[in-house]
Amino acid sequence: MKKFIQTIKNIFKIEELRKRIGYTLLLLMVYRLGSFIVLPGIDSTMLANLQDNASTGLVGLLNMFSGGAFGNASIFALGVMPYISASIVIQLLGVFVPYFKKLQMEGESGRRKMNQLTRYLTIAILCIQGPAYMASLHSQIPEEAFLAINRLGWSNFMFNLVSTVILIGGTMFVMWLGERITDRGIGNGISLIIMVGIIARLPYALTAEIGEKVNSTAGGLLLLVVELIILFFVFVAAIALVQATRRVPVQYAKRVVGNKQYGGARQYIPIKINAAGVMPIIFAQALMLFPLIFSKFDATRGFAAVMSNYTGFWYNFVFFFLVVVFTYFYTAVTVNPTMMSEDMKKNGGFIPGVKPGKKTAEYLDTIMSRVTFPGSVFLGLIAILPAFAMLCGVNNQFASFYGGTSLLILVGVVLDTLQQIESHLLMRHYDGLMKTGRLKGRSGM
Repeated sequence: MKKFIQTIKNIFKIEELRKRIGYTLLLLMVYRLGSFIVLPGIDSTMLANLQDNASTGLVGLLNMFSGGAFGNASIFALGVMPYISASIVIQLLGVFVPYFKKLQMEGESGRRKMNQLTRYLTIAILCIQGPAYMASLHSQIPEEAFLAINRLGWSNFMFNLVSTVILIGGTMFVMWLGERITDRGIGNGISLIIMVGIIARLPYALTAEIGEKVNSTAGGLLLLVVELIILFFVFVAAIALVQATRRVPVQYAKRVVGNKQYGGARQYIPIKINAAGVMPIIFAQALMLFPLIFSKFDATRGFAAVMSNYTGFWYNFVFFFLVVVFTYFYTAVTVNPTMMSEDMKKNGGFIPGVKPGKKTAEYLDTIMSRVTFPGSVFLGLIAILPAFAMLCGVNNQFASFYGGTSLLILVGVVLDTLQQIESHLLMRHYDGLMKTGRLKGRSGM
């Protein structure tokens, strides 16, 4: 405990780190305040029905990602999910379209162009989601709540147009906040914004679960203790999944420069069992939301009703399948065995028993495929774990923290942020947050 307190003091001794943390907290506070600002022209006291409908199913998940802004009819109601959807499309195009493949190979300049295209596509998606959200508002809250229409005499079209522009501006502002946090703060901005939204819903979910168990006459408090113990072990399993690696031995050939000898030591390439992180779940979740978006956020009709049934077989089967597929896809995009082989060859390294060059690339690709399979299955199981928690009687809101996107985002973002703080401490010769001085983290979303 004493060492931890000293580490906290060291963090605030570093001026740059102190400013970055303060800047990050300030922008996150701005985001949280914005999530309570209701769209102009709507009576905030008449949103009870919308908030009730936004507590379960996929709509509840969307509300959780936005930190409750979706259910508050806030200017930030659409959150960052349109940006994530646009990022998915751009990354898919990077695999199949030659122009986007070329941009990926151009380094920093190509990355800037792809980011710009992602922003344009985000606006296009918002132009679809904004009117759909307004149609959902008209169907879920009383007409008396629309003060701009009833008291100012605005037409439905004008009110929806202005509100859609405000929603688009709100999402773009949230994106800007995320970029500023990434550039001048600590951690990945978009990831932190999503994490803050998830954490903001945790007290409500936990309070609701405690209320249910306290009022239960069949050993409710004992069940609550069991639930919390299970949640702890699931949390530990998620950390293990994020950090687990398989080490591939690499032998470096001896080199003589002048009278000195270099190399000859054996090192290891750490290949992560879950190299894709939480991105496969986010990708899959975004695709699962598409039926809901095109049904104007009405989860009671047609295909949207099937895909909104959290505990249904088809929802969980499709979700599990998409997570496994996207795990392989994202791993193939982010990990390049050919480049690893070339870098190894340039530095005089080789894998014992494997020829350098093409054979090494094939060997690494085989290892990556074998390692990714159990990682993808485990990730898929964690993704659908909330459904099993609901079937066992856990409150719908609290069950979402037993796995899925919520749990892995919390674990991944916290580890990544701690890793960046660790780097600042070690650069200035302070002890890190862990005894070993090294903290395994995840790359940001």
